[in-house]
Amino acid sequence: MPRTITYREAISEAFVQAFEQDPTLFMMGCGITDPKGTFGTTLEITKRFGSPRVFDVPLSENGITGFAIGAAIAGMHPVVVHQRNDFLLLTMDQIVNHAAKWKYMAGGRLSVPLVIRSIVGRGWGQAAQHSQNLHAMFAHVPGLKVVMPSDAHDAKGLMMTSLAEKSTVIFIEHRWLHEMSGEVPAEPYRIPLGQAAIKKAGGDITFVAISHMVPEGLKAAALLEKDGISAEVCDLRTLSPIDWETVFASVRKTGRLVVADTGWRSFGASAEISAQVYETLGSALKAPIRRVTLPDGPTPCSAALEKIYYPDADVLAKAAKELMAAGSKAPKAFTEPSEYSSAPRKEFLGPF
Repeated sequence: MPRTITYREAISEAFVQAFEQDPTLFMMGCGITDPKGTFGTTLEITKRFGSPRVFDVPLSENGITGFAIGAAIAGMHPVVVHQRNDFLLLTMDQIVNHAAKWKYMAGGRLSVPLVIRSIVGRGWGQAAQHSQNLHAMFAHVPGLKVVMPSDAHDAKGLMMTSLAEKSTVIFIEHRWLHEMSGEVPAEPYRIPLGQAAIKKAGGDITFVAISHMVPEGLKAAALLEKDGISAEVCDLRTLSPIDWETVFASVRKTGRLVVADTGWRSFGASAEISAQVYETLGSALKAPIRRVTLPDGPTPCSAALEKIYYPDADVLAKAAKELMAAGSKAPKAFTEPSEYSSAPRKEFLGPF
C-alpha cells in the first residue's frame, strides 16, 4: 500500500536512514536539538542518535561551516543546518573559497563531502532579511551542487543521495513545502542529482520550474486545461547540475517555454535557463521565452505587498496564454476565477 507522509517527515526519515548506514555522518546547527527541531525535521534524528552525532552549536555561521569543512577533509561527513537561506551569506568565504575549491586545488586528492542544508522562508512577516532565494549565487560557483526538491518523494530521495555525495551539496528547502504530503517509500532510496522530472506531460507549452514554483506550475497546468491548453511541467530538482537533456527534449516537443523561478529576475537561474534553451533550440521556438520570477526588489513585510511580490499559478497561466496567443493556437479568455490561492496552507503558522 502507498504510504503518504509530509515533506518534513520525508527529510527526517532520510536523515535517520542515512545515519544508520554511514557512521561518518554527523549533524550540527543552531537550534536543531531544541523542542521544535528545525520545523520538526531534526526531532527524530536527535532522539535516535543525539550527541556526539547530533548537536547544537553557537550562533557563528562562518566558524561552524569552517569546522565542518575541516571535518569533511579529515574523513567525516558533516551536515550543517542553517534555518534560513539568508544566513549562508555569513558563510560565503568558507563555502566559495574552501568547500568548493579544495578538491581542485589538491589535484583531486582531497574531497569535501559536506551537506549544507538551508531553508527558504516565506510567509507574512519574513521580509527582506529572512526570505531571500539565493540559489543562483551558489549554482554560479563551480564545485558546488545545488538541490531544491519540490515534493516529499524527491525530498527524501535527493537528501539520501546528497548525504552519500563526496562533494559539497547546498540543499535548499522551501518552507511552504514542509507540510505538503506525498507518497514516499518507507525503505531507503536515492534519486540521482542532475536528473529532472516531468511532473505532468503536455504538448503545447513547457513550464520549467524550481522548488515551490513546481506545485504552482501544476496548478497553472490544471487551469490551462480548461481552455484546451496542454502544459508540460518539468521539475529541475537540482539547479546544479541541471538536466539539460530533459529540458531541451520538453521544449523541443512543445516549442514554447515559461521559466518559473523562486528567485529574482536579473542575473538569476531563469536567465541562465532561458539563454541555454535559446542557444540550443532557438530556431525550434514558436514564441519568445517568458520568465516568471520575483521582481528585482527586497521582500516586503506587508501581507498585502507580498500578494503582489510573489507570482502564483494565475501569473503562470497568464504567461502561458500570452505565449499561446503568439502562435497558431490562440486560447479564449478564462471564464472563471482561479480556484487556487497563493496564501500559506493552514498548517503554516508563520512568520517562522
